[in-house]
Amino acid sequence: FFRFQHMKIFIAEKMAACGVAALEAAGHHIISKAVSGDTLREAVAAEAPGVLVVRSTKVTAAIIDACPTLEMIVRAGAGFDTIDVAKASEKGIYVCNCPGKNAAAVAELAMGLMLALDRLIADNVVDARQGRWNKAKYSKARGIAGKTLGIIGQGNIAKEVIARAKGMDMKVVMWSRSLTPEGAAALGATPMASVLDVCANADIVS
Repeated sequence: FFRFQHMKIFIAEKMAACGVAALEAAGHHIISKAVSGDTLREAVAAEAPGVLVVRSTKVTAAIIDACPTLEMIVRAGAGFDTIDVAKASEKGIYVCNCPGKNAAAVAELAMGLMLALDRLIADNVVDARQGRWNKAKYSKARGIAGKTLGIIGQGNIAKEVIARAKGMDMKVVMWSRSLTPEGAAALGATPMASVLDVCANADIVS
């Protein structure tokens, strides 16, 4: 039985100081080094942590084998495709992630990119920095209000994008293998029969 109490935690990515402080305040010993690959393998072998925290860094079988004290691997993000889960399971090491924690931030970025494409913001900035002001070109945006957004999938990010799209007066169509008519209705979206149907009925696809 795993007890998360007074653990030695190796953070192999950059983490906000407030996060590190919170773990230290809880009584944990924190080792924070932004390392990967063979350097990470050597570091965990030397430090012998009970918990390894990564984000995009790959945790290979070699890294896991190098640290017999390891009890848990935490992916500070959604998914765990960067971790050798089979090797961790073989060693009896817990693997967990943090789904949904960055969903709002990603959704905001998605909406920002939609607006940037519609308003040609990147092109406008490049021209402005070179001393060109093409008002005629950059005043022809179609806008996204009233347009149809196609969503593929229904994870945490998709739900956050839909909420923001509805707030900007967009219509939403979506498809997911597990989507039900009731689920789509709860999100204020129209279910489609396939990905192709989403693309055929949408002005923008995410």
